[in-house]
Amino acid sequence: MLDLGWTELLLIGIVALIVVGPKDLPVMFRTLGKFTARLRAMARDFTRAMEDAADEAGVKDIAKDLKKATDPKSMGMDALKDAADLDFDPFGEDDEVADEAATKPARGPETQKLTEERAEAARKIRESAAAKATARLEAEAAARAEAEAAQAAAKAPEADTPKA
Repeated sequence: MLDLGWTELLLIGIVALIVVGPKDLPVMFRTLGKFTARLRAMARDFTRAMEDAADEAGVKDIAKDLKKATDPKSMGMDALKDAADLDFDPFGEDDEVADEAATKPARGPETQKLTEERAEAARKIRESAAAKATARLEAEAAARAEAEAAQAAAKAPEADTPKA
């Protein structure tokens, strides 16, 4: 509260003993104790009055709602519930794909042209990647065949040499 240490309290006690005197010192400490008790009671009443006013204004409800809204656990569960709350029809009775196709906006000529260009670029990239992959596989197979041939050639002279 006042952040007084033992040395400060001892110094205050010695000064009070000298100034007030040993006869009136207990009366002064009793009066000081009553004053601090009244001060604490007033602070407690003030705090209680503020809490009551906040309760009447609905601050606790708002704080609870705010805490609930910002709680990451409830956010995750809400997202999980939303994801699980799909209208899934395993038997295909409700044709949602046709509904989605009917609600898609029509593309403009520029958008259609860009879409076709992007599809052509993607096709070229796929073809190029496939050609490079095929060339790499062929090069690996040729290198493997060459290594096997070199290994077989190294073994052949060993077999031709006579053993002593």
